[in-house]
Amino acid sequence: MTSSALKRRAREARDWMVESCFPLWSQEGIGTHGLFREALDLSHRPLDSESTRVRVQARQTYVFCIAHDLCWDRDRAERLVQMGVHSLKGSCLRSDGLAGRILATDGSGLSDARADLYDTAFVLFALAEAAQMGNEDALPAARAILQSIDAMLADAAQGGYAEMLPRGSQRLQNPHMHLLEACHALHRADPDGPHLERAKAIVSLFTEKMLDPETQTLGEFFRPDWTVETGEAGEIVEPGHQFEWVWLLQRHSALTGADLHPALVHLYDFGLRTLDEEGRAFTSARRDGTVTDHSRRTWMQTEALKAHLAMIELDGNDEEHDRHAVQCFDVLMDEFLTPQGGWIDRFDEEGHVATETMPASTGYHVVLAFEELIRVTGV
Repeated sequence: MTSSALKRRAREARDWMVESCFPLWSQEGIGTHGLFREALDLSHRPLDSESTRVRVQARQTYVFCIAHDLCWDRDRAERLVQMGVHSLKGSCLRSDGLAGRILATDGSGLSDARADLYDTAFVLFALAEAAQMGNEDALPAARAILQSIDAMLADAAQGGYAEMLPRGSQRLQNPHMHLLEACHALHRADPDGPHLERAKAIVSLFTEKMLDPETQTLGEFFRPDWTVETGEAGEIVEPGHQFEWVWLLQRHSALTGADLHPALVHLYDFGLRTLDEEGRAFTSARRDGTVTDHSRRTWMQTEALKAHLAMIELDGNDEEHDRHAVQCFDVLMDEFLTPQGGWIDRFDEEGHVATETMPASTGYHVVLAFEELIRVTGV
């Protein structure tokens, strides 16, 4: 059971998205040649650029799927989703069916065609969300991309998937985390498909390779055989990703009916230890919980909020989880989000604004966290 204070904030989140965020990014965030803009400036005006990331096309497609779900100008939202799907199944893809990294804004196609599992995972996620919205092109496109992933990126020897082509010298947890998120979304869109089996394999990889058994913390960088990197690369972890996995593991249990992963509570407790008194999440910490980088970004706060909400779902009578969620939401609204529907994406360690642009890619994080807030509170 959620508090009246948290429900008030869920209504505030809905109002901010519907009245400010969706209108802003549907107007100023649309570029030429059927592409979403890479960024606005800090006065909420468009920035011209020669390129835009594929992940921006995917994330903004998702944002307008949620706009449609929340009944914001449904015709406009549907057109923007179709615009996104058109690029995600077309110009964003290489000839082998994997997503590239960067598109030229002049409509000429990929300017950086290196395959990247991270970008490909977001393309799948967006297509899954569009399919749930009823877009008929999205699911066939996603199935074709999955075939390319299996054919070109699957690592039968070491587990998981190659993070990029040509293959790098490190293994990374982050792209696998977002592929898990995409698998969950694909299962909701295509419940008869094999998506939960792929998701279970990624969770097994998390358990066996990514999670440090001694500290129960999640690493970022690994050697080619998934052993932990030495030195700082193996010691430093990101609190935001500990929180993100809390939410993912809770959702995985809800979708599969499996027992909760035993690491979930450890990851959450670790994340809590790294927050300051106001509930802010920071960039990095050692595995003992000592914060090493006090700079902060919007996405870290949204992942903390999602984790607090996941814990509310697991134990709705714990007032502390509710209090943490309220506190985290207030940090987002007071420090990171603007009344006009934008955001300050980054602050340095002294709390000064550390960006000159408003990246469109941040909207996915905010909208997803607010979508979860509305769902959990039932507002």
